[in-house]
Amino acid sequence: MRQTALTPLDRRILELDTIAAVLPLERRDELAELLTDQDVATLRHLVNEGMGENTLRALTSDLAYLQAWSLAATGKSLPWPAPEALLLKFVAHHLWDPQKRQEDPLHGMPHEVAENLRHQGFLKSTGPHAPDTVRRRLATWSTLTKWRGLSAAFSSPALKSAIRLAVRTTPRPRKRKSAKAVTGDVLAKMLATCSSNSLRDLRDRAILMVAFVSGGRRRSEIAGLRREQLTVESPIAVEDSPPLPSLSIHLGRTKTSGADHDEVVYLTGRPVEALNAWIAAARIETGSVFRKVDRWGNVSKRTLDPKSVNDIVKHRAAMAGLDPQEFSAHGLRSGYLTEAANRGIPLPEAMEQSRHRSVQQASSYYNSATRRSGRAARLL
Repeated sequence: MRQTALTPLDRRILELDTIAAVLPLERRDELAELLTDQDVATLRHLVNEGMGENTLRALTSDLAYLQAWSLAATGKSLPWPAPEALLLKFVAHHLWDPQKRQEDPLHGMPHEVAENLRHQGFLKSTGPHAPDTVRRRLATWSTLTKWRGLSAAFSSPALKSAIRLAVRTTPRPRKRKSAKAVTGDVLAKMLATCSSNSLRDLRDRAILMVAFVSGGRRRSEIAGLRREQLTVESPIAVEDSPPLPSLSIHLGRTKTSGADHDEVVYLTGRPVEALNAWIAAARIETGSVFRKVDRWGNVSKRTLDPKSVNDIVKHRAAMAGLDPQEFSAHGLRSGYLTEAANRGIPLPEAMEQSRHRSVQQASSYYNSATRRSGRAARLL
């Protein structure tokens, strides 16, 4: 029987499916239509070279946005290399003055371009983009250009000047990833909402406890956690109490680790019990640890999306009577170090668990806790 030849679109969908084994991708069918053959080939090459999953996920997201913007703004796919005029157009479309926009509707991103991107799900903001987001996407664009053996005007004086002037025109206060840290008392309130033995409560309880106690793991690391990464360790002996269960989590390569470095963190006691309870109830023997649970209590075979971890934190905050706008998944990470500082745990010991590489970054949580409770803040 003669087989039908694959179309270029079908071929890209298959190639993206093979990449998804290493790099979880959403909306693969849409990406297959958006990205070119060379884009997909570049992603496959980076997967084969062992680039970190978080970096690849961010790069793919930026590349998809750039392609969608180019099609919406010029009617053509992203050119390689990009001319300086297109780079300047990108800055003008994303960094603009809201006051000027009221006087001149043509200022900033054209309405039809914005609506096109919004319809595809690429654009949510109605105002100018954050300067850091624009710089990151330009950096991704520049990196992809270099990987193709090409050069473009990413370091031109005109582009640097345009970015500098645009940032001055649209000042934006720096916002924390999570307005408030999920410290021990806040976490206790969230865990109190997971009191039943339903699969959803068991899962959310395990997610919150594991993410927090493992050093404030990033939401992508929690969502991507697999059963094969868990190793049962010898119980921890405690005076006048039964031994505590213990396990290690092999994180592999992370955002801040070296290429061949296997990061390991440890769980002891209640988080291990919560994780074991979820795994047993969901009957998870291999593959993804945390998965979707539908309204009928069925556990999906697919891994949980990183965004869902953020949604769970906000949902449990709301159930606990807290403002969900003030908490996010990153609050678990900042909360772990804040709580460690409040309890007097030495910074190096906390960093062993959080796997922070920068003492300056980790110590900022300690300094804030010390300043807030110290004598200098209590002069009156």
